Amino acid sequence: MSDGGGVKLAMPRPTVGAEQVGQLLTAGVALWGPVAEVEPTLVNGHPALLLRIDGEIDLVVAMRLDEGRITGIYSVRNPEKLTRMERETVVSR
Repeated sequence: MSDGGGVKLAMPRPTVGAEQVGQLLTAGVALWGPVAEVEPTLVNGHPALLLRIDGEIDLVVAMRLDEGRITGIYSVRNPEKLTRMERETVVSR
């Protein structure tokens, strides 16, 4: 699933199935690979990749894992949501 916030290009509906998701990720690597800086991170405690273009966050790809298998991939390009990635939110009780 992806979220462009109506501002950035994103998939209009969820992509389902390992083969289809693999094709989509391969196309994304071909598109962004040469110009993006990629760094691993955590989003809501889950593994994710943060992609920067010209030093600015352009995309965050978070993965949901169940029993060691990737069961969901969520990409966010919505600029409103990406501004929150630059700072760590402290949770207190």
